[in-house]
Amino acid sequence: MSSTASGKYGTWRNWGGNVTARPARQIAPASVEELAAAVRRAREDGLKVKAVGTGHSFTSIAATDGVLIRPQLLTGIRKVDRESMTVTVDAGTPLKRLNAALAREGLSLTNMGDIMEQTVSGATSTGTHGTGRESASIAAQIKGLELVTADGSVLTCSEKENPEVFAAARIGLGALGVVTAITFAVEPLFLLSAREEPMPLERVLAEFDQLWAENEHFEFYWFPHTGSTNTKRNNRSPGPEQPVGRLAGWFEDEFLSNGVFQAAQWAGRAAPATIPAIARVSSKALSARTYTDIPYKVFTSPRRVRFLEMEYAVPRAALVETLRELRAMVDRSGLRVSFPVEVRTAPADDIALSTASGRDSAYIAVHMFRGTPYQAYFTAAERIFTAHEGRPHWGKVHTRDAEYLARVYPRFGEFTALRDRLDPERLFQNDYLRRVLGA
Repeated sequence: MSSTASGKYGTWRNWGGNVTARPARQIAPASVEELAAAVRRAREDGLKVKAVGTGHSFTSIAATDGVLIRPQLLTGIRKVDRESMTVTVDAGTPLKRLNAALAREGLSLTNMGDIMEQTVSGATSTGTHGTGRESASIAAQIKGLELVTADGSVLTCSEKENPEVFAAARIGLGALGVVTAITFAVEPLFLLSAREEPMPLERVLAEFDQLWAENEHFEFYWFPHTGSTNTKRNNRSPGPEQPVGRLAGWFEDEFLSNGVFQAAQWAGRAAPATIPAIARVSSKALSARTYTDIPYKVFTSPRRVRFLEMEYAVPRAALVETLRELRAMVDRSGLRVSFPVEVRTAPADDIALSTASGRDSAYIAVHMFRGTPYQAYFTAAERIFTAHEGRPHWGKVHTRDAEYLARVYPRFGEFTALRDRLDPERLFQNDYLRRVLGA
């Protein structure tokens, strides 16, 4: 199976393998007009509509028993506007194709997440983000959107045109319509210097505010059952380019981070008691390194080991306390956690359902190897995150509902009111949206 979700025999399955759906029909429209016609027809037939990207969400946000719209023919760059420094792309364009195409044009997004398998619309609709002191999620870089709404009409929005739709639809969860094109702000291609180095967890926590303040992009991975982290600092560089050598890159990014890591996960799944020892070895396997390259080659890395993930955004000021509670919980629980915990940050933004909406945020992501029991760990972690008014990533495992989410999102009502206006009959509804947005 490729990195995209599979759709054989009428069953759709996500990348993590934890969500399946049997849609009544699957459609891959070749144009916006064809997509709009499919939406109108579904409505006439009394079927719900969902668009799906590459299936990288761990929630059932894209699942439907109605009409599943697959975007693989709606790809490519529509327009590069050097005057306004924007690029308009079709919604099904994978991020990796966008990044490579922009680089050829001497352009780049300002910030991005750490994988580029997703489509631009799937990534932005679920709030995909990287880490940044000033630069926010991918959706926060959107300057304009085109979407097909429930009546089959095509709506365009930006800060000037339909601004109230724009305020919400940048992270729309697929609830407001099917996104068909996105206009992103871009900037001239630049270089980033990455500095990766192991650091004791206690030092990272003690110096977190300083590490955050001194670096444009700071993140770290903590290995449960150890006091070790691997830190990564990305900052703009005047050059020269010093990419990771091909052999070193293969050894560290493929052999250690994917190959050996996969084998360690298999060993841990077979014999959970060995996990703390494996974690101690894993935390020391990656040595310090620095390299300088164009942004997407520094921000992103291949992820071939399949896993399940939960991620919450907590107020940035609450990060250290939250992480200490998570560590104490793992230590006393008897849980065996073989995957590192990832920590990143984002500045406050102005998008209604962004996990960083109106507050400076820190993200804590917990993972479990696919096929290992994850419920006990995720449930205990979620209890800690929600005690700090955490906001779950829309595309990752969580159990929150509309009642909870309305409390932690100041502009939640603004989003649901817009949904009532754009989709009063709930054409784009599914079980997940019913839970997180209310009926």
